[in-house]
Amino acid sequence: MIKTIIFDFGDVFINLDKVGALENALLNFKLDSLPEDLVHINSLYEMGLMDTSEFIEFYETAFPEVSSEKILEIWNSILKDFPEYRLEFLKKLSESKKYKLILLSNTNDLHIEFVKAHVPFYNEFKNCFDVFYLSHEINLRKPEADIYEFVIKKNNLVPAETLFIDDTTENTVAAEKLGHTHLEY
Repeated sequence: MIKTIIFDFGDVFINLDKVGALENALLNFKLDSLPEDLVHINSLYEMGLMDTSEFIEFYETAFPEVSSEKILEIWNSILKDFPEYRLEFLKKLSESKKYKLILLSNTNDLHIEFVKAHVPFYNEFKNCFDVFYLSHEINLRKPEADIYEFVIKKNNLVPAETLFIDDTTENTVAAEKLGHTHLEY
């Protein structure tokens, strides 16, 4: 029996444009593909192992022809709308008290600040969860096993009684290996 539901944030609640954001970055940075050093820096930032000023400084140094304002615009271009019906669904689920609700998201500081500024019901959304984990705050990232083990241990969860809902197959497969039931959204 499912007792806990762990939700991802991106493309489960807030819509993302992963393809468009990548195309936007490649165009503005005049790249054919993302080099490994950018992928690495982005991961470090998403895990909170680099602060925002260091992150922006890295991009300003790597791409001196691109302004810091444009870098922020490019970085946040992945974030789209948050349909309110998804909040209504979550509120009903939360009010039912049938499940412990946990948010587990690979989210960085710039993205969450953008969401706070552009989603008027962000606090209402956050308050629907019993626990709210963002990768940059806990220094862990999906699909690495340690993030799932952290959540299991911190919340005394039984993986077989935990439903994990995510938009990325790589993340649901990793959670399933630890015994979570999964639903790819």
